[in-house]
Amino acid sequence: MAEKAKSKNFYVCKIDLAQIKKLENYLRDRGWKFSDMQYAHWKAAMDKTNVVAYQSGKLTVQGKGTEDFVIYILEPEILQTVGFGYEDILNPDAGEEPFYPHGGVDESGKGDFFGPLVIASVFADNDTVDNLLKIGVKDSKAIKSPAKIKDMANRIRRAVNGSFSIVSIGPEAYNRLYGNFKNLNRLLAWGHARAIENLLEKAPQCNDVLSDKFAAEHLIKNALQERGRGIKLRQQTKAESDVAVAAASILARDMFVRSMDKLSQDAGMELPKGASRRVQECAIRIAERDGVQALEKYAKLHFKTYQTVVDALN
Repeated sequence: MAEKAKSKNFYVCKIDLAQIKKLENYLRDRGWKFSDMQYAHWKAAMDKTNVVAYQSGKLTVQGKGTEDFVIYILEPEILQTVGFGYEDILNPDAGEEPFYPHGGVDESGKGDFFGPLVIASVFADNDTVDNLLKIGVKDSKAIKSPAKIKDMANRIRRAVNGSFSIVSIGPEAYNRLYGNFKNLNRLLAWGHARAIENLLEKAPQCNDVLSDKFAAEHLIKNALQERGRGIKLRQQTKAESDVAVAAASILARDMFVRSMDKLSQDAGMELPKGASRRVQECAIRIAERDGVQALEKYAKLHFKTYQTVVDALN
């Protein structure tokens, strides 16, 4: 029996090549519109129902006509079984919503005085989500070991077959951009929009993106270009529970940690993360040695930490 799962508007099952060909012929005979899709044999659409036959052997059905398609076409004509109504495909972390292909975006470095701001995006579909779950993808904040972050980031990059983007804004570029935007949330929105636009170049089938909500929803939308404005952009608090967002958070953190290592080498001392007293003391040492202007190469100058350093030197 084929492996099946469903919701009223989404269904997925495993079928073999013979069944894929039989279904293709059946749909072509009935006027379905076919198109090419990455990692798929074909995509077929009629009205508001979309059917995708993936090269992995998975078949997905999505749209308002899902239930009728499965009950009256797929099961009797192709699978020759009756099973619609059993097991749901669930979002592996939320445990409630059906999983469907989408992008996730998250950042690292926003609260750190030293280092870059990094925004990463990842596209997860019905094939790659299984690989991400096997890796054990979860929010990077729950992973304390830099070595573990690095290992998981490498595995995520392989798992998603290049369907990811990383935008790293180093301290000097960050300070210039902040000077233009005069607002952290606008800078964050710009970075998120760039990561999304880059992802759409690598995964053109992505038409839905989830982001952690950090400000008014219109900020990211307004920063998107023409292509990005055509997608569905969702923003919610604690979005890191989503597997695509969690994968993006790990890629962003990995890039942040690697950038901090490089900046520490350049500074000749370890640059601490965060914005603690230890961070202030490190910044003062750099300023005393190289001048306060040297901090723009290592730090985000709009932080209160910077003014604390300036006051300490005076």
